[in-house]
Amino acid sequence: MENHFEAIDQTDLRIMRELTLQGRASDVTIGERVHLSSTAAARRRKILEENGAVKGYTAELDLNRLGYGIVAIVSIELRSQAEHVLNEFEAAVIRCPSMTYCSFVSGDTDFMMMVHVRSFEDYDRVYRSELSTLPHVAKIRSSFVMREVTQRGVPPVVFYGA
Repeated sequence: MENHFEAIDQTDLRIMRELTLQGRASDVTIGERVHLSSTAAARRRKILEENGAVKGYTAELDLNRLGYGIVAIVSIELRSQAEHVLNEFEAAVIRCPSMTYCSFVSGDTDFMMMVHVRSFEDYDRVYRSELSTLPHVAKIRSSFVMREVTQRGVPPVVFYGA
């Protein structure tokens, strides 16, 4: 895979680390933390945004406090892996309002999803109205998260040496 960010240096990595810790940090704050002027920090941040290394900024919501305290990890096996089957499934899964994550994976299953619900009764509703209606599904397996140990948007190894 080609590296599109060859011009990224250690200072850029430090700026990106600060942005992952607090995306709303001012250029003054970022500059102080990475030992640059606010102008230099702003210029570098803008370049990182323009070249796609920084894709955007979002608010991190506490889904548990919003009533969505149950997380199901759902593995889905399809009847076929033909291109049209994969395309139809992926188009349908994007429309599932309870799903926060879905990936095509290797191994014994085809897709892994994360679904956030309010209760087990709510999961039953999601299972019946969203998951079981997805096209080309052969098997659905659900596991429920008992305790979240950690959740990271970016693995720390990205910033080693920064």
